[in-house]
Amino acid sequence: MASASSNNFDDFDKMLDERFDQVYDQTFDHIVSAHAARQQARKPRKKRVYIERDREDGHDRLWNDYFSEDATYPPPLFRRRYRMNKALFMRITDRLSNEILFFQQRRDATGRFALSAIQKCTAAIRMMAYGCAADALDEYLRLSETTAMQCLVNFVEGVINLFGDEYLRRPTPEDLQRLLDIGELRGFPGMIGSIDCMHWEWKNCPTAWKGQYTRGSGNPTIVLEAVASHDLWIWHAFFGPPGTLNDINVLDRSPVFDDILQGYAPKVNYIVNGCEYHLAYYLTDGIYPKWATFIQSIKLPQDPKASFFATCQEAVRKDVERAFGVLQARFAIVKNPALVHNKETIGKIMRACIILHNMIVEDERDGYNQLNPAEFEQQYDDHAEQAEGSS
Repeated sequence: MASASSNNFDDFDKMLDERFDQVYDQTFDHIVSAHAARQQARKPRKKRVYIERDREDGHDRLWNDYFSEDATYPPPLFRRRYRMNKALFMRITDRLSNEILFFQQRRDATGRFALSAIQKCTAAIRMMAYGCAADALDEYLRLSETTAMQCLVNFVEGVINLFGDEYLRRPTPEDLQRLLDIGELRGFPGMIGSIDCMHWEWKNCPTAWKGQYTRGSGNPTIVLEAVASHDLWIWHAFFGPPGTLNDINVLDRSPVFDDILQGYAPKVNYIVNGCEYHLAYYLTDGIYPKWATFIQSIKLPQDPKASFFATCQEAVRKDVERAFGVLQARFAIVKNPALVHNKETIGKIMRACIILHNMIVEDERDGYNQLNPAEFEQQYDDHAEQAEGSS
């Protein structure tokens, strides 16, 4: 009796094993066939196309055109196409290639040299100067669209990190004294510059942000607040507020008066109409608040004296407007609508353009300055004698 029941259990186990194997094989075959069907229905993946651009030939052509001793194009054409003199461009390129890994020319896995530093810097400068697309440089410089964008991003970051502290700084005591002397010579003692705002259109602004950055029925813009002096040097740059803000709203967010609020502002002494003042000021248009640090024009002058003051103030205040015009003419990327999606990258491009603008101003200041620096030498000596006497 026991042996019969054990045989029944063995037969039952055997039947379960066979049934399980059958179900398992059917399920596995179904999974395999379904996967094969999906693989057949899926489009074949396209392989990345490799283009042999002969980058060495691009470097040789660029070197022979602009950088060799008997270059094809003379210095005026170099200045026109690079927006700066050759010595300044080589100074920037050498500094970037020595301190930033991206601009150092290395060999690839096959032993070939990669793109040279002047090719990468030229690509970035051309994109900033002409506002062209990234792939517009492929035929001449022999680099792809992706590489050109990498050159632009790394170039602006390198310029900010290496030259930002020197060329986008607050005025030093020497700079401040020079600005005060020039302001006094122009009829505004105590004036250290003019302040205003400009807008940069953001073409590829995210749809969710367009309402915040669009003013009226126009296009999305980002605001730049700047302070400029007579030589077009930009001493202060605050970029990033949305275009819906006016100059007063931007001023509320701006750090332009942080030094004064924290008590770090340099001491200034000047006399106007027999009254002594200790706070420098900026020239502004009519929208700014009537603060002691802002001198505005007179809207409806009623007498010759007020009319003369309004004429002089409006003429001198145009320094910042001229600086905006020169910045946009020098770097068309700032004049044209911004094609970059990332706002942080747009801010870096604007900051780098201002730094390069100041570097060019310093390099070429003697060539277009309408004021004679020798006129201030005696004033500097007088200030030094007064300082020694007071001490």
